[in-house]
Amino acid sequence: MPDRRAELMDAAIVTLAREGMRGLTHRAVDRAAGVAEGSTSYYFRTREALLAGVLDHLAELSTAEISAVDAQDMGAVAGLIEHWATAGRERMLARFELTMESTRRPELRATLRRLDNQFRSMAEEVLIAMNVRDHRRRAANLVAQIDGLLFDQVVGAGPARTRQDLQDALVPMFTSAFAE
Repeated sequence: MPDRRAELMDAAIVTLAREGMRGLTHRAVDRAAGVAEGSTSYYFRTREALLAGVLDHLAELSTAEISAVDAQDMGAVAGLIEHWATAGRERMLARFELTMESTRRPELRATLRRLDNQFRSMAEEVLIAMNVRDHRRRAANLVAQIDGLLFDQVVGAGPARTRQDLQDALVPMFTSAFAE
């Protein structure tokens, strides 16, 4: 049996990436998902619930992908960033749209902060396992640097990077995270 909530959230991600925040409505998600009008509002009664649902779904998808990668393998990390910037571009655009919107919506900011803390915690666990001192600060810096690299690729602010280019960019980031 299909997971209707996940289908709706996938459609919401596509809608958000293509239409932006103004285009993300319950009806637009219904159309994108090919379901009866009112289906999205049945599962997500308010706009805030819809936005929080999208954030949670994005975090779930990204967490699964991050967990499948050996964080000490720069090629694998570069491959994940490349995936997010290409095949997963709509997801990342939706994430960045929601990040910007959270600056104006305190309730959304709280959800985003909780999810961001989850990703920093994952980075901290890697650094702790490698006996890196000051792991909390270094993990926060590493996540911010990777987000900046990803943003640059997703919005086309800088030159398109190959997987090797991404790996080359990651080396100094990880080196500074591991430096004593």
